[in-house]
Amino acid sequence: MPPVRADPGSADGRLGVTADAVLDAALTLFAARGYHGTAVSQIAAALGIRTPSLYNHMRSKQDLLETIVERTLDEVLDDFRTAVGDLTDPAERLRRATRAYALRHATHRREALVVNRDTTSLPEPTMTRMRERRRDHERVVRAVIADGIDSGAFHVDSPALASFAILEMCVSIARWFREDGARSAEQVADEYTDFALRIVGFVPAPDSTDRQADGTGGPDGSDR
Repeated sequence: MPPVRADPGSADGRLGVTADAVLDAALTLFAARGYHGTAVSQIAAALGIRTPSLYNHMRSKQDLLETIVERTLDEVLDDFRTAVGDLTDPAERLRRATRAYALRHATHRREALVVNRDTTSLPEPTMTRMRERRRDHERVVRAVIADGIDSGAFHVDSPALASFAILEMCVSIARWFREDGARSAEQVADEYTDFALRIVGFVPAPDSTDRQADGTGGPDGSDR
């Protein structure tokens, strides 16, 4: 059963307040103030409704946090599966997986900030379940690196350490990236793919095709 519910027949529903609107308002406030720093009354005020009316669209603040964290982690894994698809080349798999994760942290900064800071505010066993979902993503990235080591494409001692370094590097984007900054989200994501491949010790073959030809950019910085 989804933790957030809407009552489309309520007066607030006619004013445009929906379950999704409540989640969005909560997400903005959690990202700015932190979960514990956000009161339910502040979420209601952001939506222009009274606090009791807010419960037509949600059960509790805790359920809002659980929904945000669960949806975000599901989307991260979906991003990975979509990016990697049926690819078999380890370097291309890591490149696309890193680009998807970096791009998400540049374009979904609120979600990233909340998940990375406030997941520990969830009660058990929910917190452990959400942490395990997050580990699922780390495991699939680690497996890509391990495959690259086995094939001789990557030269790094520890796939676990390499995967942590790559993922944490991408996570940091949410803390510093700005839409009006010197680089676009896409440019940052492209550069981070190059960083990831360097972390795993990948050296492209001398006759490999220049990635600029397919629009993904390259390490020489010519398209930045």
